[in-house]
Amino acid sequence: MPESFVNPAAKHRAVANAVVYSRSPDSKKNGQPSLGRPSSLSYATVLALLGLGFGISVGLPLVDGTSTEFHGPGGPAMFFGSLTGLAGTYLALVMVILAARLPALERMVGQGWVMHWHRRLAPYPIALILIHTVLLSFAYAAAAKTGVLHEFSTIVATFPQMITATIAFGLMMLVGIVSIRQIRQYIKRESWWLLHLTLYVALIISFAHEIVLGPSFVKHPLTQLLWSAAWILAAVLILTYRVLVPLYRTLLYQLEVEEIRPEGPGVISIICKGKHLEQLRVAGGQFFEWRFLAPGLWWQAHPFTVSAKPTPPTLRLTVKEVGDFSRALATIPIGTKIAIEGPYGSFTTHHRLRDRSLLIAGGIGVTAVRPLLEDLPKKAKPVVIVRASSATELTLREEIERLALEKGGSVHYLIGPRSKVSLDAIGKLVPDIKKRDVFLCGSEEFVGAVTSALHALKVEPGSIHHEAYSL
Repeated sequence: MPESFVNPAAKHRAVANAVVYSRSPDSKKNGQPSLGRPSSLSYATVLALLGLGFGISVGLPLVDGTSTEFHGPGGPAMFFGSLTGLAGTYLALVMVILAARLPALERMVGQGWVMHWHRRLAPYPIALILIHTVLLSFAYAAAAKTGVLHEFSTIVATFPQMITATIAFGLMMLVGIVSIRQIRQYIKRESWWLLHLTLYVALIISFAHEIVLGPSFVKHPLTQLLWSAAWILAAVLILTYRVLVPLYRTLLYQLEVEEIRPEGPGVISIICKGKHLEQLRVAGGQFFEWRFLAPGLWWQAHPFTVSAKPTPPTLRLTVKEVGDFSRALATIPIGTKIAIEGPYGSFTTHHRLRDRSLLIAGGIGVTAVRPLLEDLPKKAKPVVIVRASSATELTLREEIERLALEKGGSVHYLIGPRSKVSLDAIGKLVPDIKKRDVFLCGSEEFVGAVTSALHALKVEPGSIHHEAYSL
């Protein structure tokens, strides 16, 4: 059984090569009301709108098609080829809108939900467009009574806008292949990100062939107008919220590197100096996409959590060195200008359902937990559990202990190898865990393991809020 210590300066005893200790002052019960989660009505409304759009898209071939065409040579392949093409393109449109980071949408359903569905939808547009290409090749080959490969080359060479559509198809397939988890793990994040951007190029250059060749659009000016308007709207949203708004905020806050501070083995804090930071509305647990305008780094944007609420004129992020980019940050020149995009993220105290909270951090996950503590009300009595392989990896330890004590809470550390530290200790350290919201942050593996442990402890799924860090 792990031991707990009221005085963290006391000598720590190891139990099965794992150490647990805590700080727990007495404090009065907190009566702060919870702020709530996005309503189920918000989810239902968004899903209904997406479903309506999908129904209209796949319904176009049903309205436009005729029984004569369906029963002709290659008719079924032509029909289902058109159906899968429209379905795949509509889902691609939805993915673009989800990636636009619309503030209204993220307020309604949460940024985590938005990006979750962006990732979940990713395979389907590519798969449907692949099926669309194969079916139409078979359909035209059957109608022309030629081989499929021969007919495919004829389509590409003679049909309008098909050369650019074929290039777009190749780009989509390439991105789909490298996005497979078993392949992506061998590709640097920067390379994958650049390749991922080519999807926008593919969607742009493939649009013309949809209008001039799609049976649901040819000689149908109304559907052409509505389809074009939908894609123009998506482009405007991307341009506004992924380019113009970040550019405005970058120019407004004028952030630059003021100090680089070592926090532990392989961990640094970057202190940024800027202007008008009192206007920066960022909640604890949120992150920015940071672009450091230094040689070799300016073209890359990486997500890092703000590890402390802004204290004008400074803002801090804390980074663990896990790749080429993060390692290079330790040596960037003082005064380097910074472009930002954000803040993003729904891993905040705004989703509390209860008065009291349990905050669990694995490794560098403390960078999100630390500012969460700042946003909790006084006398909130938070319990913080930090997991680390060794005591030297306890980043921001003194700050977390100070903030927890100020809120009338306690801090516990689970230290030791994974094989020696049991997550069962969580239930023993927090007997009232079912009465608390749980905020969980760390690696994907850690978040998954702790979530399973929480489910075993019968913690309500709606009370578990998590943020997983991945490369």
